Amino acid sequence: MLLSALILGLLGSFHCIGMCGPIAFMLPVNRKNPVKQFFQITSYHFGRLFTYGLIGLLFGFLGRGFYFFGFQQQLSIAVGALMILIVFLPKIFNRLNRISNPLNKLIMKVKSALGNELRKKGNDTFFTIGFLNGFLPCGLVYMAVFAALTTSNALEGSLYMLLFGLGTIPLMTTVVYIGNFANISIRQKIQKVIPFIVVFIGVLFILRGLGLDIPYVSPSGNVSNIYEPIKGCH
Repeated sequence: MLLSALILGLLGSFHCIGMCGPIAFMLPVNRKNPVKQFFQITSYHFGRLFTYGLIGLLFGFLGRGFYFFGFQQQLSIAVGALMILIVFLPKIFNRLNRISNPLNKLIMKVKSALGNELRKKGNDTFFTIGFLNGFLPCGLVYMAVFAALTTSNALEGSLYMLLFGLGTIPLMTTVVYIGNFANISIRQKIQKVIPFIVVFIGVLFILRGLGLDIPYVSPSGNVSNIYEPIKGCH
């Protein structure tokens, strides 16, 4: 399941070009010094990964509660089904976006702080930009967060989000170096593939929850039985 995070980040990063690509391209990197530029871009990515790790830590901790009470398998099925429904019924995704409406003021503050940091060139600027960038609303991040919620503990949830972030690094780095390298036609073709990837990952989560005794995909053993009271011998 952790591999699905890397795949979602890697292929989903073509979607990220449209959302976060302009921010990456506007990074105030030192283009005259390749070594310094490399470390500045790396710092930016570390900032994003740090945010994703924190988010994963939180939702992995929440997922631990489902795991403890034996609902993790049901949650895995529900998350997988939600991923598939979002692809076939986009209106559901629009409603999920409305959930973030109460957070609009906070999001505007993040965007404002991000704009201020983009005008700076301090040592901590790039990490801060990446850190703030990680909090911007994004459909693919929501998908990864749902997946992190199905993990069994905070560290696993954090690892899932970190792997998702790692998957976005190659393409986002390319954007910084050479700008919008992919023409609209190529991006549109790749965008058409992303829903299939989301459905595939959704199916994986459903299979995981069903416990069909398929090695690595749907291991047997009902999680809900782990915490059943141990019967006494008399």
